[in-house]
Amino acid sequence: MLGGSRRRYASIGDLIVVLGEGRDPQRAASRRARCGAAVRGAHDDARSRAPDGSFIRFDDNAAVLIDNAAEPIGTRIFGPVARELRAHKFMKIISLAPEVL
Repeated sequence: MLGGSRRRYASIGDLIVVLGEGRDPQRAASRRARCGAAVRGAHDDARSRAPDGSFIRFDDNAAVLIDNAAEPIGTRIFGPVARELRAHKFMKIISLAPEVL
């Protein structure tokens, strides 16, 4: 979890550090490589409430691997992404996603 020593939970649009589990040598993220990721959907996230009072709950937690320039490593994104990523300036992720909720 990036952003301070007292933060415990990530919300939509936050940056986290993950360990890559790539088993294919053709992948950009090698096995056990430290990568950055942006959270694109969270199952239990009450902080992503819209101004009208509604909020979106995803089926599972999901993130997109990003490089040092905050651009996604992959070329495809499966599943919907949250609209809150626009406020965090992840425009490339939004353009690659099939659906924005």
